[in-house]
Amino acid sequence: MHGTIEPICGKYVHVDILGETCRVYFEENGQGIPLLCLHTAGSDARQFRHLLCDEEITRTYRVIAFDMPWHGKSYPPVGFQNHDYELTTERYVQTIRAFSSALRLDKPVVMGCSIGGRIVLQLAHAHGDEFKALIGLEGADFQHPWYDTSWLNRPDVHGGEVCAALVSGLVAPQSPDEYRYETLWQYKQGGPGIFKGDLYFYRVDSDLRGKLGGINTAKTPLYLLTGEYDFSCSPEDTIRTAQSIPGAKVTIMEQVGHFPMSENPAQFRQYILPVLNDIAERSASV
Repeated sequence: MHGTIEPICGKYVHVDILGETCRVYFEENGQGIPLLCLHTAGSDARQFRHLLCDEEITRTYRVIAFDMPWHGKSYPPVGFQNHDYELTTERYVQTIRAFSSALRLDKPVVMGCSIGGRIVLQLAHAHGDEFKALIGLEGADFQHPWYDTSWLNRPDVHGGEVCAALVSGLVAPQSPDEYRYETLWQYKQGGPGIFKGDLYFYRVDSDLRGKLGGINTAKTPLYLLTGEYDFSCSPEDTIRTAQSIPGAKVTIMEQVGHFPMSENPAQFRQYILPVLNDIAERSASV
């Protein structure tokens, strides 16, 4: 029997986030332009494992994906048992900036999905000069909630199964079963109340409508890619958002839903490669 070792390398970094020391787990592979990947609500950085192993991408990009505190292999900060987890816009932005600073990343490209796609817009608005480019997957300035979060942290309900059931309809019907159930498995493993805490950001603390003025896409390009089967962040939501941001580039991806990088990596690759190539070409010409 011969084993195949993937090229992904996993590490921990200690990061100060709003006065709390957090032990953050991340995986990386490749060299070149830093590409910092942000996972969806209630999940973790395993969603980007296919990107991390893509030799064509890692020849040009140092792909980095981290588990946010409270997620995956990143523990909550000391004293977490004394309060509920709620992700706010301020905490999310500072988490990304603190992690980037801790790794001494020089103007990374940031690519986030879902809540990560939403926070990318805030980064473009408030901190665009810190990044080479920004990529929002399944991102828009606002979506009307379509779910009941009271089911996501109850002692009489299996939280992981409810989380997976909630998002299962967001996977496109064309996505291979292998990756569909891998994506849902990640949701089943989330900590108690973490999905609910992430959705606090999504439905309460991050309505960005009318708040994105001044984004300079000539200096920091902004790419928005949304799956045609996503009814949480619909193509119409993304197109509406882009119309308020001069120079934002929109792509509607066929045959994928809300988790393009994990639910159908081959299909997603057809859409993300041109974007990454465009960013690399822009970077080389500067």
